[in-house]
Amino acid sequence: MSMGKRLAAEFLGTFWLVLGGCGSAVLAAKFGGDGNPLGIGFLGVALAFGLTVLTGAYAFGHVSGAHFNPAVSVGLWAGGRFPARDLLPYIVAQVLGGLLAGAILLQIASGAPGFAIDGSQAGAFASNGYGALSPGGYSVAAAFLCEVVLTAVFLVVIMGATHGKAPAGFAPIAIGLALTLIHLISIPVTNTSVNPARSTAVAVFAGSGALGQLWLFWLAPLLGGMIGGIAYKWIGAEPR
Repeated sequence: MSMGKRLAAEFLGTFWLVLGGCGSAVLAAKFGGDGNPLGIGFLGVALAFGLTVLTGAYAFGHVSGAHFNPAVSVGLWAGGRFPARDLLPYIVAQVLGGLLAGAILLQIASGAPGFAIDGSQAGAFASNGYGALSPGGYSVAAAFLCEVVLTAVFLVVIMGATHGKAPAGFAPIAIGLALTLIHLISIPVTNTSVNPARSTAVAVFAGSGALGQLWLFWLAPLLGGMIGGIAYKWIGAEPR
């Protein structure tokens, strides 16, 4: 595929991930208020993120590889699966796609009476955070470790599921379920990033608190992606 088509696929796939995943958190997680049975809660948000990746991977995987995440692109590069020359264009497309989804989500959410973003609250507008902005009040060290480890494991799953000897056609299912599990583990800790584009897409609308903590949700996932990519490059290497 041409680079233009690949970047369009990354743009649209990241757009879908943010709109579907963050949209479920903003619009549906607490629909009707706390205790309302119509709200989808943590489980629903986790499934929404997994489903966006699963469906996006089936739609765009044959075009761009369906990264939708700078940490995935960097991890695949570290694992020898992606050329360095394509990293910056992919990351720019991913961030722009996420930002458009964040802007559209804000317009949709603003259509409800009384909607407002309180940047002092943990998880405001589906943003990520640590300390006072962590859903569970987790420290910066705990948040950093959580994001590094879970992103590394995510890359191991991605590279394993897309290995030439893995069952054909099932990779998006494994990857989507892995992202669902990652959210079930880490929503209380950081509101789950493992994706700098997803974090940026909502932080710019959530206020200075989320923006001030955004550094962690770039650094930790990128580091974790590199660790996972390098680890699987060794584990999955064919004997010579």
